[in-house]
Formats: sequence, structure tokens, C-alpha cells
Amino acid sequence: MQRIEECLSMEAALPLFDLHGADAVEVFDTQGQVIGVLTRTDIEKAQQNVALDQLVGECMRYRITGITPREEAQSVDACGFDQEPLRSLLDALHDGVYITDANGVTVTINKAYERITGISRAEVVGFHMADLVKAGFISKSASLEVIHTHRPITLVQTIHDSRKIVVTGTPMFTADGSIAYVVTNVRDITELLLAKRAQEQLEQIQHMREAYKVPEVMALSSPGVITSQQTETCFKMARRVAKSSAKILIQGETGTGKTLLARYIHRESDRADGPFMELNCTAFPEGLLEAELFGYTAGAFTGAAPKGKQGLLDVAHGGTLFLDEIGDLPLALQVKLLKVVEENRYLPVGGTSFRQTNVRLITATHQDLHERVQKGTFREDLFYRISVVPLWLPPLRQRRDEVIPLLNYYLDYFNQLHGLQRRWNLEALELLSSYSWPGNIRELINLTERLAVTVAENEITVTSLPSELFPSSLFSVEPFSGDLRQQVMQFEQQLIRQALTHHGTTRAAAAALGVDQSTLVKKQRRWRSSAN
Repeated sequence: MQRIEECLSMEAALPLFDLHGADAVEVFDTQGQVIGVLTRTDIEKAQQNVALDQLVGECMRYRITGITPREEAQSVDACGFDQEPLRSLLDALHDGVYITDANGVTVTINKAYERITGISRAEVVGFHMADLVKAGFISKSASLEVIHTHRPITLVQTIHDSRKIVVTGTPMFTADGSIAYVVTNVRDITELLLAKRAQEQLEQIQHMREAYKVPEVMALSSPGVITSQQTETCFKMARRVAKSSAKILIQGETGTGKTLLARYIHRESDRADGPFMELNCTAFPEGLLEAELFGYTAGAFTGAAPKGKQGLLDVAHGGTLFLDEIGDLPLALQVKLLKVVEENRYLPVGGTSFRQTNVRLITATHQDLHERVQKGTFREDLFYRISVVPLWLPPLRQRRDEVIPLLNYYLDYFNQLHGLQRRWNLEALELLSSYSWPGNIRELINLTERLAVTVAENEITVTSLPSELFPSSLFSVEPFSGDLRQQVMQFEQQLIRQALTHHGTTRAAAAALGVDQSTLVKKQRRWRSSAN
């Protein structure tokens, strides 16, 4: 429970209720002793009466009494509530019953109240309601509201900081019109609220899937997820850590399949039945990115939805949130994301109270975050929080064994999608397998669909390949002289020169030609020595 001093103004106490969502706060005197409880009702009344400048000590109604309970409260048998048949009648009720006297001292409760709240008779009978609020048994007292207003009151209480109950307090009057007792009826609505929230989340998830066109989670054999010797270690590690809650950072060039790997981790985790939501941190300007991630309250900014909007941290509750290109997240949002990572809570745009979240966070980037940390464009504390388990996806040019299986898979996929019967020519496949694929898997998918829908014949041949990727000069053959061995060597030299011109480095040229870099370098040295 929050704490304030009685000399504080009501206006200064207001943020405790708005920012932290508190229903009641303890009030201390100048000696540091607890003297009572200030409730949200007290604040609301001060606002209505334009009395926020008054001191807390003047406005609080729930004061710790320090009064010994009256004899009839100490011996509840004298009140008749524990005598038969009234005792059995109260215990037979399904709803909880809580009875206080006119001073707010607890007289009795029934068994249903004990069952619903987990609070025993011994903990409350004989105690003043203000003392029970102060001790944290309940968040606010309907009985004291009834005593104050002399009319029935219905409100929602929080029991032991978790369970929600609806309480209705009704006054019992004496012949002269004064209050004799307050009888409070109690009904547990926790399960009802959970069911309602689950239904709302289900509807919201479906809406977000449609709005963001989020595909269903796919298994390892799904499009694009084809492993080779170069990626097997990465996927084995992903499978091993998927069951944990450790934060995962996926690194690799653009288009290497980081999103597919994130979905695979989600599929293998204990959250597989929950939602998988993804957000590209480069796809929105900073203001809109914050709203998409954290959501916003009603009236948070001009043009905001009248009822506000849930962010992906809400929608992904119980599932996985994948933040792609985390390296481009603005510094201001990095601070807010750090609070999510460390405390599992966040503040919506325009909000005044924090919300809890329960998501598995997976991030990805094509950038060197170590370098960005050194430059001051990425927070070091956030970097170490999100990269508990770093995974590296190598570029496609280093995964040669995957190229042909991917080409075959996606050609079959687009054949079904467009109603075609295309097939690869073996020479075209061989040439494509030696291509450097600077755009990685994304470029491969794009090229495959392009060829599938544009070629005139069912067979995709070398001549069908786009000239901007495979210029004709690369395959031109100059006239050679000499015997067969000399002409073969001249042809080999030409191929290597063209590969170096096209790819820029010996490593990339060797990969494109399907030979080791050391072999290519040795051949160059031998030709230079023979020329000298």
C-alpha cells in the first residue's frame, strides 16, 4: 500500500491514485505513526467539492480507531448473529455475508465469505473496518461508506491484491432511524472477469491478425525453413532454448530468415498456443511506433480512437512478441522497452497507470549492436538484457546446400499458388546455386515468383534468367589460341577475372565459382609467376 503524510494536500496525493491505480493509501502523522487510510472516494469527493487544496488529514474518513470494541462486538453471541437458527441460515447462503455495527466494528461473517476471500473470522471479528483496510485485507470498505451516507452502496473490492469481489452494503436501521448494523453481501467475480478478459483478448488477437496480416505459426518444414550444415547448429540451439523464457537476439543480414526462425522458436516453446505478434521497428515513425507497441488511452493525441487502442504488448499477452530490426529502435523507446524487459510492465501513450504484460520477447537485427552501443545509439543495458541467447543466421551465400532445395520448394509453392507447371532446367539450377544472393532468401523468393509468372515455357532455362543478375558478358567466350591445355587455362582465367569483377572479393568470387578461396588465390599466383 502507498504511504503519504497527513500534512500533504489532496492535490499532491492525487497522482498516487492516477499513476499507480491505488484504491487506498496509508496516512502517517508527523511522528511517523499510521493514523488512517485515504481512499479513492475521498479524492473523488474532494475533486467534486473543489477542495483539492485541503490537507489529507482534514479529508480522510477512515481513521485508525484505537478504540476497544464494544462488549456486544467482543461477544458476538449477544448480537444474536451466532445463535441458531440465524447462524445456520447465514452459513447456508452461497454469497458471502459481512456484518458490522454502527461504528464500523466487524460483528460476524459467514462461511461463504471465508471461502470467497480466504479471510477467517478470527482475523476480522471485533476489528474496525478502517484497521482492516490499513492492514491490507480489503482495498476499501463498503460498510464505512454506508455508515457515512446512510444508504446502500455497491462497489468492487480487491481481496489480498488479486481476487475481485462485488460487495453491496445495506444499512439496518433502529426505530429512531439510526443505523444499527450494516449487512454486506459479497459475490466473487474473479472468474467472470478472467473469462471476459480472455474473450476480449481472443477477439483482439483475431482483429490484430487481420489488421497486421499475421500468418499462422509454421513448423520447421514450412516455407523457407530448410536447414543445412551451416544452419543446423543455430536451429538446434533455438530448439534447446525455446522452452525457457530467456531473451533471444537473432542476428543476420536482411532476408536471411530471422522472422521464420522466431516463429520456429515460438512453435517449439510452451507459448505455442498463444499469439505470435511481430513488429518491424523501421516500419513506423517514432510516435506511431510507440502507439503500436504500447497502445494508447482515449484522447491521448489528436486523431486517437475514442476508446483508445491496445498495443502489441497487450495483444501478445501469453504468447511471443517479435521485434525485428531492434537496432533502429529510437533511444526514447529503448528506455521504455527496458522497463518491459526488467519489470514486465509498461505505460501506454497518454496513460497514468502501468499495465502488466506477459510476453516472450524475441528480437532481431542486421546491424552490429556492439558498434551501436559504442557510438551511443543503442543502450548497453538493453543490449545485454535482450541478448541472453544470441543466435546467428549466416547469409545464403554461405549456405550453398540450401539454395537448390529452396528454389525447388518455392517453385512448387508458386506453381500451386498461380496454377502453373514450371520446372527448373538443370543448367539454370547450377548457375543459380553459384549466385551470391546479396538479398538472401528474400531475393530468392522474389526471383522464383518472377520467373514462374513471366517465362513463356514451362521449363526455366539459363536464357530465362534476368540480365541484371546474370549479364551476358559473364558467359561470353573470347577466342583462345594454343593447344587444349592452354585454351582451358585461358578460359579458366577469364571466368575467374569475370567473377572477381562481378563479386569484388576473392572470397565471394570463389563462392560463386564453387571453389575454395585458397584454390582461387593459388591459381592467381601461379598465373602471375608464369607471366613474369
